[in-house]
Amino acid sequence: MAKEVKVNYTEAMVEQILTMYGELGNDGMDAIAAAVGRPVRSVRAKLVREGAYVAPVKGPKVEKEEGPTKKELLIELATLVDFDVEGLTGATKGALADLVAFAKESQDSAADDSVDDLSDESAESE
Repeated sequence: MAKEVKVNYTEAMVEQILTMYGELGNDGMDAIAAAVGRPVRSVRAKLVREGAYVAPVKGPKVEKEEGPTKKELLIELATLVDFDVEGLTGATKGALADLVAFAKESQDSAADDSVDDLSDESAESE
């Protein structure tokens, strides 16, 4: 009572897959799958099993932009503003950086205004 093994790929299909893969490479996986009437994952698995599949080369790793961490931004923001920044821990790094820049800008413009006020007062007293 031998159990019959179901053959998913005939020899002709395997030969066709290997030939097409040799010509088209990884870019032609969709065309190969369509030609043999099988899903791309199945064709890829068959190529791996046959020892012909070569995984695509990944691109170079993109360098992350270094800079202050969110914690450092929150500490800086806490020194610039007179309210509790604990509730901002869920904010994105970009949003925190924008807030810090805004707070610095506001302090600078306030300092400029006070210098202008002092110079106006000294000009009036003369």
